[in-house]
Amino acid sequence: MSTSSRPRRRIFIPFALITSAAVLLTACGSGDSEGAGKSDAQAAAKTGGIPTADVVSAVRKNEAAAKLLPSGTRSLTVAISVGGTPPGTSYLDDGKTLAGQDVDFANAVGKVLGIKLKTESASFEAILPALDSGKYDFGASNFGVTDERRKTIDFVTYINDGQGFATRKDSKLQKITDLKQLCGLNVATGAGTTFEATLEENKKVCTDAGKKAYKVQTYNESGAIWSSLQQGRSDIVMSTINGLRYGFAFKKGTKLAPAFQAAVNELIADGTYQKILKKWGTTGSAIEKSQVSPPELKD
Repeated sequence: MSTSSRPRRRIFIPFALITSAAVLLTACGSGDSEGAGKSDAQAAAKTGGIPTADVVSAVRKNEAAAKLLPSGTRSLTVAISVGGTPPGTSYLDDGKTLAGQDVDFANAVGKVLGIKLKTESASFEAILPALDSGKYDFGASNFGVTDERRKTIDFVTYINDGQGFATRKDSKLQKITDLKQLCGLNVATGAGTTFEATLEENKKVCTDAGKKAYKVQTYNESGAIWSSLQQGRSDIVMSTINGLRYGFAFKKGTKLAPAFQAAVNELIADGTYQKILKKWGTTGSAIEKSQVSPPELKD
């Protein structure tokens, strides 16, 4: 996942301990929910590369799904946050071609619907506000579906994710079971994410226990997050693992949602969905069916 050769280890916390979203995250070393799906991503990681298997070009247009699009829709503009590490979005060696799980899902949906996609890169925190203005038709950057966001944004889910932690391999932290274990540490995460909100809202667990609060360090690019960890400027990273609903983001009241939902469900039915997850080593994040703006998971 990182361009650095310095190893890091993921450690996870039961999500219910830190937010009201109800999922139980697996601890490091427990049952492997991703199974053989790791193969392509791991193979690429050995050479510091990015998985490049073509899992999209063979996707066929589905007329039933395409008919759900607003009349006259021929092309759409999608905004994607770039600067991540696999399965996040980054550039291939040519410096022009985008690759990542969100890219594959967006392109696959476009094929099902028979439309052209114009992909534009944007910072993560800038995408959602720009949807209402019409600058972008939708966003595809691992946006968590929360009740707060649902007030102004419509979502079409295509994957499950959640929150967990990553440290350097030489860290003394072996397993996080309580946020008080972070007291006094520097915690890195993405700017404008649900992770930042969760960390800020729960700082009091340290001060209430008479301990020094952890410091939240936010970065606009995923690469900068991991660099801060590798270079010792942060002690731990809050990132994503299985558990929360994530989806394509649209302006509130969009008429595109039914078509996108049907397209995701078609990808699940024809097997393309699993091929994409396998390519990026995320089969444990699979959903059974797409939903339109489902309520945030609660305890």
